[in-house]
Amino acid sequence: MKKVFLSILFLTLTFAGCQNNQQNIEEQKVDSVTITETDSSEPETVQKETNYFPAIDRYLTNSIGSKYTKGEHCVPIHSIVRVDERDAEDIKVWGDFWVFNYNLVGDTLECVSGGSHPGLLHIRQTEKGFEVTAFDQVEDGSRYLPTAKKIFGDKFNAFKIINSDEKNRERLRAEGLATYVKKHNIAATKYKDYGWPEKQLPLE
Repeated sequence: MKKVFLSILFLTLTFAGCQNNQQNIEEQKVDSVTITETDSSEPETVQKETNYFPAIDRYLTNSIGSKYTKGEHCVPIHSIVRVDERDAEDIKVWGDFWVFNYNLVGDTLECVSGGSHPGLLHIRQTEKGFEVTAFDQVEDGSRYLPTAKKIFGDKFNAFKIINSDEKNRERLRAEGLATYVKKHNIAATKYKDYGWPEKQLPLE
């Protein structure tokens, strides 16, 4: 697990989806379908997950984001390296996962905490959607490189390209934050990290 705080953050963001330029990196998109229940006189509409990104977001928010200094908004983000969906009981998602907590100050989302957690998520498909069952995380310090190579295996080079592409990561972060702001009706037009100038959110 590699944690990076505030003033040195250059981030990866794919809150509503995953985008990258690396060949052979699989991309997914978050969406949902409406299911109508028919066991009552007044049908009830419920949302059923059609892919595993909501489950990833819940896990990052509840299991990892809660360990950082709390903010008003916890925004999980992820840049996917590869997925293996052959086993619905153990869907494997390799990626560079991040969690960041923000406070809204005026019209600006200010980052108060967060960090990077690359690794392999194990996900199970259920009747109602998906749930994360385990997370193999890359370790800190001297254990970072050997554990990253072990977890990513033949996908390690793809991971390195994603992890080192700061320009693309910042673009994805801004786009994901804009999606989050729109989805949750937050009165924010800018975002910033401690010690860095504020930036405009791409809200158009």
